[in-house]
Amino acid sequence: MYASLAYWVHDLSPFLIQFSDTFGIRYYGLSYIAGFASAWWLLGFYAKRGLTPLGAAQLGDLVTSLVIGVLVGGRLGYFLFYDFTDLVKNPLIVFRVWDGGMASHGGFIGVAVALWWSGRSTRLPWRHLGDLVAGAAPLGLLFGRVANFINGELWGKPSTVPWAVIFPHSAEPGTPLAMIAPRHPSQLYAAVLEGLVLFILMQALIWKTPLLRRAPGRITGCFLLAYAVVRSISEIFREPDAGLILGLSRGTFYSFFAAAAGLALLLVRTSPLPASPTLSAAGKT
Repeated sequence: MYASLAYWVHDLSPFLIQFSDTFGIRYYGLSYIAGFASAWWLLGFYAKRGLTPLGAAQLGDLVTSLVIGVLVGGRLGYFLFYDFTDLVKNPLIVFRVWDGGMASHGGFIGVAVALWWSGRSTRLPWRHLGDLVAGAAPLGLLFGRVANFINGELWGKPSTVPWAVIFPHSAEPGTPLAMIAPRHPSQLYAAVLEGLVLFILMQALIWKTPLLRRAPGRITGCFLLAYAVVRSISEIFREPDAGLILGLSRGTFYSFFAAAAGLALLLVRTSPLPASPTLSAAGKT
């Protein structure tokens, strides 16, 4: 039995505005809107400061493709990586978006496809576009992880640290609070590591190094490698929500592929971005 009064009991509503039991304006949906809006603003800021030759129309097309890539990739990735059996039984389940289910690794794959497509349409190296997106992506991860906490999902492993949280949904319905184990708020750990820490690191690489212009793809490689590291750290505290693979949580296992992709981008030979007047200032950063 746990001294439930010693820990905060999660009682946050997943709705900002609720119209019925299952319908309303959810914080999780708002987190995606906030992520895309912040990415649009930040990419535009990069353009205004001369870090990229992207024009306004090209920027709009890039963000549109990223939205599609994240949503489609994240949704399909969830079922392919975490719930493939249900997908096989009922393929239409993928359209039941109100039931939730998104995977960050699937979103990365969707973004990769979007970058390839945008590179062809803008005639800019996809590695350069990837570096720009790597600077904005952590904000989306930050908002998403905070929304996970508000939803009371993806909770951590049982713990007695002073900041542990009792998540009522982590136990069978009707279980007395005194019998529910407090857990790590692993969603907030992930928000700090995958969001705040990566955002600071990416901004430092973009503004304080010449990598964006001289070595397109290197910043993307750093992002993928760093994400794999911080995701694996946060997974130590997170309760696995699917079967293990080779004794590892799926989040950790799939992060090895992100790390491999990042390492490849760091090692593969790349060419500097073609010189242009808008990039002259960036080369002096």
